[in-house]
Amino acid sequence: MSSPAKISLAGVEKRFGPKVVLDGIDLSVARGESLVVIGGSGSGKSVLIKCILGILKPDAGAIHVDGLDAVRGGSDVREEILCKIGMLFQGGALFDSLAVWENVAFGLIQGRKMNKNAAKQIAIEKLKRVGLGADVADLRPAELSGGMQKRVGLARAIAAEPEIIFFDEPTTGLDPIMADVINDLIVESVRELGATTITITHDMSSVRKIADRVAMLYKGKIVWNGPRGQIDQSGNDYVDQFIHGRATGPIQMDVLKR
Repeated sequence: MSSPAKISLAGVEKRFGPKVVLDGIDLSVARGESLVVIGGSGSGKSVLIKCILGILKPDAGAIHVDGLDAVRGGSDVREEILCKIGMLFQGGALFDSLAVWENVAFGLIQGRKMNKNAAKQIAIEKLKRVGLGADVADLRPAELSGGMQKRVGLARAIAAEPEIIFFDEPTTGLDPIMADVINDLIVESVRELGATTITITHDMSSVRKIADRVAMLYKGKIVWNGPRGQIDQSGNDYVDQFIHGRATGPIQMDVLKR
């Protein structure tokens, strides 16, 4: 008998005024699985993650994390869920006023009330894991390159050794070589932790490197869901257009007309 899903969504809907962003999402992620959600800008990828995190409340449907009700559970349930999660934000989202090590250790100090000296040692160890030396720890984020900032963000995401990690456009703004370095670090870090992951991206290089399974969102619906190895032979016109970057096809971009 297979184990229950680590994360499951059933009939999840979310709208903002008349705009339907999530339209009956059914999705599950197995323990230890790497799911990558693809789709164009405005397809609902970020809203999907925000609903799982509890930042947004769905208008309908159910979300469970380790069997815990993420929608109807109280603040204690939400806290228990959040303690399981790490996140790499798009653009890094580092605190400019804090040293690099304080950024990495932020959740340990603020969330888990860990002693600062102990937290700094963990931060330095996590920085080393993503290829950054101890000499970086006392710098400010503004002193780092974009690739180094992304590594710091990854170190922060894994600092508490979470069971679940969300990656929000992890390679946006990076050159192809640095993007590949980040993808390798993600794969390595996730493997070491045995974490369950959801990544949202439009970067097909990331998809091909880090995904076990791929789901495609279009206009708030999952239009395809399958193993990474089947993406090139999906038989789905939406997926085919997206992965090849074609302007013509069933995906219609909202372009301002003169």
